[in-house]
Amino acid sequence: MDKVIEEEVTARKKKSAIIIATVIIVVLAGAVLLLRASLKSTISKANITTAVVEKGSVENTLNATGEVLPEFEEILTSPINASIKKVLMDAGNKVKEGQSILTLDKSATQTEFERLNFQLQSKRNEISKLKLDLSKSFFDIRSNNDIKQLRISNLADAVENAKRLFKAGGGTREGIEQAELNLKVAQLEKKQLENEIKSKQQTMQIEIKEAEIALAIQQNDLHELQRKLNLANIIATRGGVVTWINKNIGATVREGESLARIADLGSFKVNGSISDNYMDQLRNGMPVIIRINEQQMKGHVANVYPSVQNSIVTFDVQLDERNNKLLRPNMKVDVFLVTDLHNSVMRVANGPAFKGADVQEIFVINGGKAEKRRVHIGLTNFDFVEIKDGIKPGDAVITSDMSEFKNSTELTIKN
Repeated sequence: MDKVIEEEVTARKKKSAIIIATVIIVVLAGAVLLLRASLKSTISKANITTAVVEKGSVENTLNATGEVLPEFEEILTSPINASIKKVLMDAGNKVKEGQSILTLDKSATQTEFERLNFQLQSKRNEISKLKLDLSKSFFDIRSNNDIKQLRISNLADAVENAKRLFKAGGGTREGIEQAELNLKVAQLEKKQLENEIKSKQQTMQIEIKEAEIALAIQQNDLHELQRKLNLANIIATRGGVVTWINKNIGATVREGESLARIADLGSFKVNGSISDNYMDQLRNGMPVIIRINEQQMKGHVANVYPSVQNSIVTFDVQLDERNNKLLRPNMKVDVFLVTDLHNSVMRVANGPAFKGADVQEIFVINGGKAEKRRVHIGLTNFDFVEIKDGIKPGDAVITSDMSEFKNSTELTIKN
């Protein structure tokens, strides 16, 4: 009996201890939460950044990289195989149209030109000789034909004479037949000669035509070589600035090898690069924003290159202000391709407070307090975020990261 009473007393004590411990834990947890709430309900003004809501436009953009290049750049190449004899300009020098850039050693090409010219003269002489030979052969054939005609006339007279003599009783039938046979043979020989004359005429025309074609080919080769020799005087075809030049005097250069580049530094474009993941959104004519330091310039995509290299697509941007003084050759710039545009909407400067979701909670300053607001987000870019509702123009929004206050609905701002 005593043992049962002791077990009941022990059980009550354990139950009381559990209840007391639970109460203590709940009180401590509540105290911690109250302490954290009290600590997080206040924020220093120096630790936040703010921006004022305004009306304006917001573009949705794709980020790309770009390089400033001269809009017009001429590459001067060697028209012949030669060596660099003299360099007259240096990179950075201004040049005028027609001004000499460098000179090439053209001696080997000049020798080749003289050789071709000699062959051309020889070919002309060959054609003249061919025409004389063919004319002589044709004349000889015509002469033989005339002789055949005289012989036919003579044989025709002989046939008539043989017939008259036979009628007079002084000739024979065999004499007539022999005279007629001789006449037929002469007529066949004349016809054969006439066919030979016709064939010779055609042969003459073909041989002369072939010789003239060969002559024309050699003339074209000579004219082309003459043109290359003239181009070998490397001069500027337009005014500009020398951006690069091959200064290796004595170095051998092949036909088509670059010798110099001349750019017009009064007009620039931007060569952009972006991942091929966005290729389906890239198109000619789409608006572009170029950022140089804190300055912005506008333009549009003028050309999209079809080839993809290392998963990168390149494109050219034509600037609205091509001669802006901020532009420098080979300058790296930020490129923003505008895929969408909303005008006359509420916008606020972008910052860490905006995480990219369509619905977000932000803090709006009202006097010495910061109130949490739920807003819907529209277009965003590097500079601005479109806010569709929950605020009005003139409101001050906290743009710094406020994720540690996600459980707070209102904050006190301390100076």
